Amino acid sequence: MKKIKKGDQVVVIAGKDKGKKGTVMSLEGADRLVVEGINLVRKHQKPNPNRNVAGGIIEKAMSIHSSNVALYNPTTNKADRVGFRLLADGRKVRYFKATNEVVDV
Repeated sequence: MKKIKKGDQVVVIAGKDKGKKGTVMSLEGADRLVVEGINLVRKHQKPNPNRNVAGGIIEKAMSIHSSNVALYNPTTNKADRVGFRLLADGRKVRYFKATNEVVDV
């Protein structure tokens, strides 16, 4: 089980976008993820008439390493560390270490 999943709200804790919040759009590989509005780059794209793609300079969200983001805790309005816990019914869930609050219900 991963500490950060698709659809989670995260806060960037290191890099050029430090302090920004966004939603995880996709996971790439074991340790990289794409966050909406974070790590935007300007890409020069060639036109491709077969795919109906116009050429020009586009803005694209690139992946960021998972160590540079932390899960957003809405109760404290801050980034928080995440741990794992087994519930009484045997399910493994994530919880915020600062408040001992379960993330997954």
